[in-house]
Amino acid sequence: MNTRVFDGHNDVLSQLRDAGGVAAAERFLSVSDFHIDTIKAAKGNFGGGFFALWVASPGDGDYQALMVQESYDVPLPEPVDYQDALKVVLEQTAILIRLQQLGAVDICTGIEQLERCLTTDTLAAILHLEGCEAIDPDFHTLDVLYAAGLRSLGPVWSRSTVFGEGVPFRYPSSSDTGGGLTDLGIELVKRCNAMGIMIDLSHINAAGFYDVAKHSHYPLVATHSNVHALCPHARNLTDEQLQMIKASGGMVGLNFASAFLRADGRMLPDVPIDQMLRHLDYLLKALGENGVGLGSDFDGAVVPDALGDVSGLPVLISAMQAHGYGQALIEKLCHGNWIDVLKRTWHR
Repeated sequence: MNTRVFDGHNDVLSQLRDAGGVAAAERFLSVSDFHIDTIKAAKGNFGGGFFALWVASPGDGDYQALMVQESYDVPLPEPVDYQDALKVVLEQTAILIRLQQLGAVDICTGIEQLERCLTTDTLAAILHLEGCEAIDPDFHTLDVLYAAGLRSLGPVWSRSTVFGEGVPFRYPSSSDTGGGLTDLGIELVKRCNAMGIMIDLSHINAAGFYDVAKHSHYPLVATHSNVHALCPHARNLTDEQLQMIKASGGMVGLNFASAFLRADGRMLPDVPIDQMLRHLDYLLKALGENGVGLGSDFDGAVVPDALGDVSGLPVLISAMQAHGYGQALIEKLCHGNWIDVLKRTWHR
């Protein structure tokens, strides 16, 4: 089986920025310490995915280190200043543009371009903004990022912005943790609908989720989220949310982050592949075969030892096959459903 994987979320741009920025981009073309580079991608038959622009919170330490406890409640970080966020986002965008200049990726803004990439050695890259601190109230930054290739965004990461409130890293907990979208957040949703930018619900709290569902006219998508019934983490989706996603014709990308897979919510890597399959089975039952994909969170989280990095994707695919998933379903999970939902969301 030689199934190409297109993935809903990675944070390698943040890793490259920390490693030296644009000057470090060539490290992506050789063996690296990252979860994703071109060598590992070739071994894993990885065809590309959503490349996130993400701004770390200054001075908050390693929040994932707190997530190994039996229970935890990581406070939402303070909002990030617009100018500070803009600097980071522009640097990460420049890194992705440099990767395109090096021939490693193609920044995809259309379906034909995306499908073509999946037949070549060039990785398909969708530019995604994870948290909109860098977007100003007049949306000038949104227009500029769109021109650079932005086609997906999440209004918040796990902290508040002028657009809404993020969901905390809290276990056990529901995502009903605060207020919904602000008036400006509702305007952001409307702008994204008009521009054909996909809206990601993975880090938003319950009230914000329902506000997006109310004001958006396009499929509801959580690019990297799991099942709350199997792991009662604030970041995971409830049955009610899954029903709303299905009703909209949307989808969910399975998050490989250990804390959102394990029943005990701990960010530890000893997670059997069977636990990933349990989440996939549940998502398939809730959403149907057209509503599920992969959203690894590579380079942004601790992932199961059984995978390790993107070169380990064939292990998951082999497990799907042994579990009884047919080839047609595996193709949908690995790339087909992402292509389909983008066809129904992008329109410019």
